[in-house]
Amino acid sequence: MITFKPKQITKKLLATLPDRARDVLEKRYGLGKSPDAHTLESIGQTYGITRERVRQIENYGIQSIQKSDLYTEHEAVFEELRTIIDSLGCVISEKALLDELSQDRATRNHIYFLLVLGDPFYRSKENSAFYHRWYTKRKVSEIVEKALQKIYASLDEHDLISEDEILARLREHLADMSEVETEDTVLQRWLLISKEIDRNPLGEWGPATSPNVRAKGIRDYAYLAVKRHGSPMHFKEVAQSIKELFDKKAHIATTHNELIKDNRFVLVGRGLYALTEWGYSAGVVKDVLRDILVQHGPLTREEIIDKVRKERYVKDNTIIVNLQDTALFKRLSDGSYIVAE
Repeated sequence: MITFKPKQITKKLLATLPDRARDVLEKRYGLGKSPDAHTLESIGQTYGITRERVRQIENYGIQSIQKSDLYTEHEAVFEELRTIIDSLGCVISEKALLDELSQDRATRNHIYFLLVLGDPFYRSKENSAFYHRWYTKRKVSEIVEKALQKIYASLDEHDLISEDEILARLREHLADMSEVETEDTVLQRWLLISKEIDRNPLGEWGPATSPNVRAKGIRDYAYLAVKRHGSPMHFKEVAQSIKELFDKKAHIATTHNELIKDNRFVLVGRGLYALTEWGYSAGVVKDVLRDILVQHGPLTREEIIDKVRKERYVKDNTIIVNLQDTALFKRLSDGSYIVAE
């Protein structure tokens, strides 16, 4: 994507500095033989000076380069970087930007140093809501960040929405912004700025802290597998699905135990589990029968069977046998059933 060679440019710019200032910058940004960046403390220990003195030398070095004739001679380099950032949406997470420009660790360090030097670029530090990000237009950055926070505020803890839906919401919040074309690729990059919203391994978006997004164990992967399937699954199928979807080893017995313990799931048949959010009620068949009769009043056997089958994957005869419990249910003269008093 870039037409210049970052290492060659930074080497020329650093050559304008005194030896110690050049060495501090090389160590601080990983520009020397090793791509490892050093802390202020470690550099200070090397020279026997305080971390604050190291910071002063770092600032002196950067400002000296920016004031040099060589910096002016390389304005085209900084303009090229500005054009690239503008084409990526004017504001972009630091990681996404460096990923776009190079996969080589050392080269990324040199590009990062050029961004620090460059007058057209601004960096916002990471905070509780956003990752480190670079921008060329402050207004765009502020509008995008406000839109992302509005989306986060609209999400409940367990919400999962498709990428198409979250892009539509973001585009809606940005309806009044004319500075940048809100293409899907630009919106997708802007989503990566947020620390509060994230996508799960299936590409669905929600609050970053939700177990439905940051899956950590078998029960979280099981939830995503059943949700993706869209209908009740046998625990053996769930274990197999976890392996296929997430490449995670899931023992059948372990998966079954996790499904039993997690209230996001409800047993709806012999070994069959559905999601509680789908409206299935908890409990055994008799519990379901009682709930249905309390809610709807007297019902015929056929009506009861029809409603129970929407809650449980059981045979008709199992429902009929449970209805015979006279301690719980009473058959009226017209053949309908009610809950026994």
